[in-house]
Amino acid sequence: MAENGSAAEQPTLWVAVIGAGPAGYYTAEALTKDADNVRVDIIDRLPTPFGLIRAGVAPDHQSIKNVSRRYEATNQRDNVRFVGNLSLGRDITLTELRDLYDVVVLATGAAKDRPLGIDGEDLPGVIGSAPFVGWYNAHPDYKDLSPDLRVASVTVVGNGNVAVDVARILAKTAGEMAGTDLAHHAADAIHGSPIKDIYVIGRRGPLDASFTPKELNELNQLENCVALTEAEHLPSEDIDDMMTGVQRKNVSALRQMAENDPTAKPVRLHILFFRRPMAVLGDECVCGLRLEETVVEEGACIGTGHTEVLPTGLVVPCIGYRTSPIPDVPYDERRGCFENEDGFIDHGLYCVGWAKRGPTGTIGTNKPDGIDVARKILSEVTPAGKPGRDGLEALVKERDLKIVTFQDWKKIEASEEALAQGSAPRRKITDIDEMVRIVES
Repeated sequence: MAENGSAAEQPTLWVAVIGAGPAGYYTAEALTKDADNVRVDIIDRLPTPFGLIRAGVAPDHQSIKNVSRRYEATNQRDNVRFVGNLSLGRDITLTELRDLYDVVVLATGAAKDRPLGIDGEDLPGVIGSAPFVGWYNAHPDYKDLSPDLRVASVTVVGNGNVAVDVARILAKTAGEMAGTDLAHHAADAIHGSPIKDIYVIGRRGPLDASFTPKELNELNQLENCVALTEAEHLPSEDIDDMMTGVQRKNVSALRQMAENDPTAKPVRLHILFFRRPMAVLGDECVCGLRLEETVVEEGACIGTGHTEVLPTGLVVPCIGYRTSPIPDVPYDERRGCFENEDGFIDHGLYCVGWAKRGPTGTIGTNKPDGIDVARKILSEVTPAGKPGRDGLEALVKERDLKIVTFQDWKKIEASEEALAQGSAPRRKITDIDEMVRIVES
């Protein structure tokens, strides 16, 4: 039976949110908080909700993943439904969704890596952070990635938290990762690896780095790995009063690293500033990375012409992400997101989160963003009597698609928790067909 709202004067406003990550859930929460006539379907191509909370947050940061409880509460509302395993483009078109719903909100995130733009980046052994993080987080798209970690050194390009996450996961022991949901296939490769040196390089200096202090300080607490940096590249104490609070905390952690004994532990993690990659070296695989020293003058990063070759067997660029374009949706190539005006793209079409503003901010940044876009929708769009959920269900039935509801997801989650060993919270299932079998059993 179609849902037509609680009263004749309040026809249902049907909203489809594409993407079940933080931006999508915060938008759904804001849309349905006080508006009784709004119905939201949160659609995702995977059978699993929560987006980067599940597949992007580092597996050893379980406390951050607790925000998913808030999204679960949103899913308990009668006017919100999760529709998993339904892919835009593969199963349904944007045009069809716009015909079915009064509003479509693109909350698709930014899943594509920004390229390095240097020679040799197509060599085997150069793996972007999106697939690499997806691989160790058991994302179904990357379960078969199989990076070759039988190398002595790894270079992570970037001076942000993603770079720190990648370096830390590679540096931690099996014991340190025991209480995490690190993918089983990744644990085998990482903990059996002979890696002795991990380099994290950035083209600017410490004051321009986008690490957060908590993540940076974790590198000074590794069981089997000593964090190091070059004292000559750290600012003097004379300018401490000119730094922001975050800068002071980061520099304090780096000063400790500069005093660490490089022989104190078997593995070394080097944070190098004022270097930019010029070329990845190798014939059939990576054997090194050519770097150029840089200086920052009047805000511009300038090469000095002095170069060095860093021996390395794996390069993981962590230099930012781009939203995947969608046919017929205007795209901002410079920012790597959809063209929009405060979330508005076209009549009945909006975007939110990284798809709206580019890959900036934290998980929490998506909450005010979602509230703002929801407010715009509620003030700008009038229900047009569209079929909404009934229309989608008819299309799903006609095409014999196997969608996954939130109740179905809870069955998958229970199976993952049952598979967990030791203190691990879950053992993630990476095969979509297996997830569907669990739902149907």
